[in-house]
Formats: sequence, C-alpha cells, structure tokens
Amino acid sequence: MKICRYDDNRIGVVRADGVHDVTAILEDLPAIRYPSPLGDQLVANLDRLRPKMESLADKAKPKAIAGVKFLSPVANPTKVIGTPTNYRAHIEETKGDPDFGNRRYGPLHEAGLFLKANSSLVGMGEGVAVRFLDRRTDHEAELGIVFGRKCTDTTPEKAFDCVAGYSMALDMVVRGSEDRSFRKSIDTYSVLGPWLVTKDEIKNPDDLEFWLTVNGEARQKSNTKLMIMDCANQIAWASKFYTLWPGDILMTGTPEGVGRVRPGDVMHFEMQGIGAIDIPVRAHG
Repeated sequence: MKICRYDDNRIGVVRADGVHDVTAILEDLPAIRYPSPLGDQLVANLDRLRPKMESLADKAKPKAIAGVKFLSPVANPTKVIGTPTNYRAHIEETKGDPDFGNRRYGPLHEAGLFLKANSSLVGMGEGVAVRFLDRRTDHEAELGIVFGRKCTDTTPEKAFDCVAGYSMALDMVVRGSEDRSFRKSIDTYSVLGPWLVTKDEIKNPDDLEFWLTVNGEARQKSNTKLMIMDCANQIAWASKFYTLWPGDILMTGTPEGVGRVRPGDVMHFEMQGIGAIDIPVRAHG
C-alpha cells in the first residue's frame, strides 16, 4: 500500500491510476487531548485502519499524480535521524574537498548518528528553499525508513518489527564548519516522500536501486546494498540511544555524487519499489 498526504492535508492511497482520497479515515483516529501523545497518530494506527482505507480508495475517483502537491507522508514525527558516511564511495569523494571541512574518517560507530529538526521536514511536492546563496547547498539522496510502533533497545533480528514502511529521502545540507545537525536542520532541508510504501511491498530494503538527476544531469546512482551498515543494524543502533516512536524517520545515508543545487533547479529522484518525483528548488523568501 502507498499512502500519501497531499494538497490541503488530504490523505490518499496511491495506485497505478492515481491518488484516491481517503481523508475520511481521519475520523477513525483516537480523540486527542492536551498533552498530545508522542508520535504520528495515523502511522501508529495504520495496521488497524488499513482495511478501511483500502475500501475508501475503492470508492474514490482517482486524481492524476501529476496534479497533486505531495506533502511529507508523515506529519508528526518526534525526530528525524540521520546516518552519516554510510557509503564508502561517498567517504572517498569528500576527502580533500574543502567544502566538507575537517572530517574524521573513523568507523561509523565512532561518528554516531545525528538529528535533524522536525521543522525542516517537507514533502517532495513542496520543494527545497535554499538559504545562504553564497554557500553550497547539496542534495543527498537516500532511503528513508518510517517507524510504525514504539521501539527501544531492539536487536537487528527484530528491527523490522518496528517499521511501518519506506520512503525516498533527501538529506539536504549547507556546507560549512558548523555542527552537522545545525546545517542540516534548515527549513525544507529534510524532504520525504512522495508517499509511504508499507513494508510488505518492499521485500529487501537492503537491495534497492536509486538515482538522482539535476536538470537532467546524472548526479547520484547507487544501491542500498552498498551501505556500510545495513538497515537492521541502523535501526537497532538508533534504538539503543533513542526511543523510536510511530512516524519517526531514519535517513540511511547517501552515496557518492552529492552536488550543489541552486534556485531554479529541478531534482529528479527515483527509487526501486517506491516511485519517482521531481523536486523543485527555489530561493528562501
């Protein structure tokens, strides 16, 4: 099942013939009073709501995918987690490049994970608003994992029990000497979508082809099987430090080919088993 949030916060099921409106499913979410519970409530209740969502989709007239503005399929994550330097070829391309600063190149476990501000999260239809035009803003294409239930201190063997599904993710970054999380938490610099693909549709997230072009120019092309740390071990590692809540997002690292984008550019991103989308780039403000 492919689930999206689109236009004016409508909920859709994506099928080959388009987007089917199932917004009425929100009426079945639990009533919420202050303080709001942690996690995204639609994702938390997805298993229970899925049969009714399929039924609603059967009755809804499809809307063309090209005519939809895709928001992030997750509205309320408690955190966006990033995995740094998870492809060897990307590590090599950063060495000697002054825009990447004075990096350490020790084992991934020594580098640690990092967090991106929730406020930086947008959908692929919303695009990226580049700030600091005198500095370099780069695209980093990656697989995004969306968690479906509360999970802490899990093992690699049980890691996928926590997963709701997968999305395409862009971990945008402005280059510089400041802390990584600071430079990656700019508004619109965490891009997710265009929809959430439930985990039953992705047999092996550790073997997905993906590629990104900018204005038709090939930039990044790789496969998740080339990750240094696979998905299960990333999930288990993250859960040792954080409680993972429904809707939380793990961006699993980017391969070689990262490069600068400027206002007016269009990034085209495709990932096997998930989909394809064009993401516009504009100037902030």
